[in-house]
Amino acid sequence: MKAAYARVVSNKGAAGVDRMDVSMLQGHLNKEWRRIKSELLAGTYRPDPVLQVEIPKPGGGVRKLGIPTVTDRLIQQGLLQILSPLFEPGFSAHSYGFRPGKSAAQAVEQAQAYVREGYAWVADMDLEKFFDEVPHDVLMGKIRSKITDRSVLKAIRKYLEADVMVNGKREARRKGVPQGGPLSPLLANILLDDLDKELEKRGHRFCRYADDCNIYLKSEKAGQRVKQSLTDYLWKRLKLKVNEAKSAVDRVWRRSFLGFTFLADKARRIAVANKSIQRFKDKVRQAMRRGKGRNLGRFIDEELNPLLRGWINYFRTAQTKRYAEDLDGWIRHHLRKLIWRQWKRNWTRYQKLQRRGLDESRARQSAFNGRGPWWNSGASHMNQAFPASYFKACGLVSMVEILNR
Repeated sequence: MKAAYARVVSNKGAAGVDRMDVSMLQGHLNKEWRRIKSELLAGTYRPDPVLQVEIPKPGGGVRKLGIPTVTDRLIQQGLLQILSPLFEPGFSAHSYGFRPGKSAAQAVEQAQAYVREGYAWVADMDLEKFFDEVPHDVLMGKIRSKITDRSVLKAIRKYLEADVMVNGKREARRKGVPQGGPLSPLLANILLDDLDKELEKRGHRFCRYADDCNIYLKSEKAGQRVKQSLTDYLWKRLKLKVNEAKSAVDRVWRRSFLGFTFLADKARRIAVANKSIQRFKDKVRQAMRRGKGRNLGRFIDEELNPLLRGWINYFRTAQTKRYAEDLDGWIRHHLRKLIWRQWKRNWTRYQKLQRRGLDESRARQSAFNGRGPWWNSGASHMNQAFPASYFKACGLVSMVEILNR
């Protein structure tokens, strides 16, 4: 529990329904831990409701996240530390999601190896609202195959069935695993391990990351046959539905996997999927709107750079760099637009452009040209006034430089 406490505190995270954050946890445990411990051992402990938060999905709809209280996160983390070593050794090598020593980058690189072997068709299987639809009885049956301690089984069951707080109203839950708790990823892998074993038994080449599973094949006909067979298997064996709208059989370069895709060249190079770039641009635009009126250097340091570093470090597996060069330029374009708008008046723009080195005639012509902010921020006068070196001096990270390190 001490190790679990250290992990929960380091992870920080939002407060649950009791509004207690990690800074308040130690004081709470000093008063309540004896009671909590005795209830856990007796099997009478009842978790608090999970606070439900809806996050918009890039392709439409919402993803439901469940935020347990910090006390329940502590208990779940303790359970995870005991359960994970029991189940992990038996998991498939083709399962990459939320596992120690495994990553999305490894999954994409393995997928590339299959494609280079000639398996350039993919059956892209997406499970419909997986975390909302996990059947509790099926999952508990799999957990009982390795766990016999009744108090542990009761604790897990109660976390699965913990009520949900939605817009201030308490709702019961009879299926699903709320995303947001430490236990959820492990429970998902326990349930889907049957799928992995079935695919291995059939001799398929596949990669699974949580509920995102791609099977690589040599023909469209084989892909359609596998897709239909697995759709039937998932429903009959695990009571899980395949999302037909998001699942498909296609060439690998026409589909994306974990935000990546493959180029239709001989090397089948890994590339960043267009949808991933568009989602990133949307996040940058949102950040830029929050940057209005703020000190530029502070905005770059506190808000923009963390976003850029996190995104590019995830996608550094891509084997092309052109996208990073394009995005670096696009971001500077947006920053020049931010500056142009901050100046507001044409007379201010005229004066500022002169201070940035433009001669009087060109500064006047540029400031009073009547064009909009986006056009001006991409024009030569703003590029001359604010070259890439200016933003580097402000502390802006370059995604190309990060990739070259």
